[in-house]
Amino acid sequence: MTTRSAGVRSPIVDRRRPMPDRYSLSSAMYPVILRIGTFEITSFGVMAGLGILVGWWIFSRELARSGLPEEAGNAAVAGAIGGLIGAKLLWTAEHLGEDAFFSLLFSRGGLSWFGGFVGGIGTGLVVMRRHRWPVIATLAAATPALAVGHAIGRVGCFLVGDDYGRPSNLPWAVAFPQGLPPTVVRVHPTQLYEAAGLLLLAWLLIRWRRARVADVSVLGRYLVLSGALRFAIEFIRINERVVFGMSLAQLVAAAVIVAGFVVVRKRPV
Repeated sequence: MTTRSAGVRSPIVDRRRPMPDRYSLSSAMYPVILRIGTFEITSFGVMAGLGILVGWWIFSRELARSGLPEEAGNAAVAGAIGGLIGAKLLWTAEHLGEDAFFSLLFSRGGLSWFGGFVGGIGTGLVVMRRHRWPVIATLAAATPALAVGHAIGRVGCFLVGDDYGRPSNLPWAVAFPQGLPPTVVRVHPTQLYEAAGLLLLAWLLIRWRRARVADVSVLGRYLVLSGALRFAIEFIRINERVVFGMSLAQLVAAAVIVAGFVVVRKRPV
């Protein structure tokens, strides 16, 4: 999930009008699975948890493939926790003034991709350095898990109606009357576009690792392709443009792409 600027409004139509049949897909969604008083279990929370579990399982298999210690899986757990915390804290900081701090912090939506990226990678690197695990090899083993876990999380974004795209008349366009923010205008389901691209990337990463492609190349390719995917999808998102007609997510994605090319050019060790 990414930042949605306070100054950017989603397309809204008069909600007092009857909703056409073409919106039936969105009306069948359940953003909140269980509510006990003010406590909510959201579909995004469930999918995020599932993404962490599936990612950890894939990472464990890839660690074994690389002959790395099983304990290195702790870096994935730390990275997942750090990523979620970083994503939520940055989003909350960016939207202070729109609502009370704790209302924003514990809302069912609102995560910053940049905050999650920095928090997840940073926390994982701290754990790897502390235990003296080989950084490049461990990160390369984690790339398929990162892609799959991210894809599952994107499905969660779709279920709560966050991070959607621009208005569209395509047959698969979806409305989110309970979204974040709500819209009954059909839009691009960019969450599913990104999920599909990430699953394809995960398949490629596993093939490259099975073919014994060098760890630096696998890691670099992951950074380049995941960054390029996000950069491209932002063109049909409604995030605020901050400089050169690009959103903050695009600027970060561009930096990730550059970092990936730098890694790819490193001599394999």
